[in-house]
Amino acid sequence: MTEALRIATHNVWGLRGDWEQRLQILRAGYERLSPDVVAFQETIVRDDVDQARSIVGDGYHLVHQRAREDDGQGVTTASRWPVGDVIECDLNVTPRTGEFACTTLIVEVLAPEPLGRVWVANHLPDYQLDHEHERCLQAAVAARTLERLATERPAHVVVAGDFDADPQSASLRFWTGRQPVEGFSVCFRDAWESAHPAEEGHTFVPTNPFSVDWDWPYRRIDYVLVRCGRHGGPTLSIGACRRTFDGPDTTASDHYGVVADLSVPLSAR
Repeated sequence: MTEALRIATHNVWGLRGDWEQRLQILRAGYERLSPDVVAFQETIVRDDVDQARSIVGDGYHLVHQRAREDDGQGVTTASRWPVGDVIECDLNVTPRTGEFACTTLIVEVLAPEPLGRVWVANHLPDYQLDHEHERCLQAAVAARTLERLATERPAHVVVAGDFDADPQSASLRFWTGRQPVEGFSVCFRDAWESAHPAEEGHTFVPTNPFSVDWDWPYRRIDYVLVRCGRHGGPTLSIGACRRTFDGPDTTASDHYGVVADLSVPLSAR
């Protein structure tokens, strides 16, 4: 029986910087974390390299985004448990989205009962500062797909990734049920907000030694979100949520990571 899910998300910054040194930090960190599922962003997949596999080893099933950047960069989802269907949302919602391999990679994770099937969406929308309009439309595309899947094949739904927007943004307000987009609304619980309601939890900061952005206006941009049910808030209880790879000796990317511990509520077991 499996009642809990540890899910991590991390933008690993491709092969930039001293990759071999960063890789050692990431390998050791993920071995300690031992997550069940990881949503990676900015991983390189080419004939000569598979960054996600290099980080987590052979104990995970890997699902790679197909439509990647010219250098092989994209998103990858790693799961300890078998995977079923894979859906890659087309997030090219306006002419401005063509220069970046934005996507929502949805993976059907087949965990043992009572956790069971979990739809895990690895979300990476447009990053450009002036593309919040696109991020809202992209969020709606992803959310509509997830609502359809949850209706056709009921399951828990978790969205994790680099959303490139802070909690005050329109796209995050949409995800968390505070603002509709195109006459459509959903509600997902922000794991960090649930576990740390009074803490900022910044994940993209200029004091990060790998940062090249001296005053990027959005500071908490990496999230784990859990879909809410009719009653009780999120369908999975959020037991803990914390930043990862955020210490002086453990930073390995221009983003800090996030990990959340989720579990089936006692009333549902």
